Amino acid sequence: PIHSLKREMRNLSEECNLEPVTVSMAYVYFEKLVLQGKLNKQNRKLCAGACVLLAAKISSDLRKHEVKHLIDKLEERFRFNRRDLIGFEFTVLVALELALYLPENQVLPHYRRLTQQS
Repeated sequence: PIHSLKREMRNLSEECNLEPVTVSMAYVYFEKLVLQGKLNKQNRKLCAGACVLLAAKISSDLRKHEVKHLIDKLEERFRFNRRDLIGFEFTVLVALELALYLPENQVLPHYRRLTQQS
């Protein structure tokens, strides 16, 4: 399920014209949550969505109306409620200890894989 979630994250990000580096960051956040044992059947889609949203915001890939569009897309694709997503965004931030700026060596492997695939 984790691979299919990451595929969804990538597809959705491409539909919203997010940069590969943004997707890479979202992957790193997501994997950190997985390693912390924070994911379960109930929250894994919210986790994925919140990671994409946070990465898009932090890499300032999006203007305000595009953030709304991204949230619409996330809501539609992962079938959750935007209120839950916004609430969960904070949960993820706390789990990541607010460390949203990632060292290059964590992001690069994903970035390389993504740019080679496309």
